[in-house]
Amino acid sequence: MRSFDATRDRRAPRQYRGMTLQGEVVQGDFVSPTLIVAVKEDCLGCRSVMQSPEGAFGDVEILIVAARPSAEAFWRTCAHRVVVSESLLRELDVRWPPFFVLIDPANETVLCEGVVFAPEQVRDEIAPFVM
Repeated sequence: MRSFDATRDRRAPRQYRGMTLQGEVVQGDFVSPTLIVAVKEDCLGCRSVMQSPEGAFGDVEILIVAARPSAEAFWRTCAHRVVVSESLLRELDVRWPPFFVLIDPANETVLCEGVVFAPEQVRDEIAPFVM
């Protein structure tokens, strides 16, 4: 299974700002190609991504982003960093989770994007861009 649409040509951010699930403000710079996965509540694809082990997507930085926090238990046991940042999703023009965006902050570009079905599918789609 693969995403349906081609990647839209647009700029990628160099920084992010949001909150942890515990309510702490966080911000940072994207310094290398980063896989940003937009998630939402009640989503099996989101759950499989959040429960995937470190390294499931290859050698790439990962940031899980949600517009709103969730009380679902698996959000708190996620192996990847989870940030609540509606503004980052807007900046990336992510309109509907589950969705992934692979960015190259050095060139401020979106390299690849698509719908999330499973961790293996996302890994396969981003592989040509992170080799």
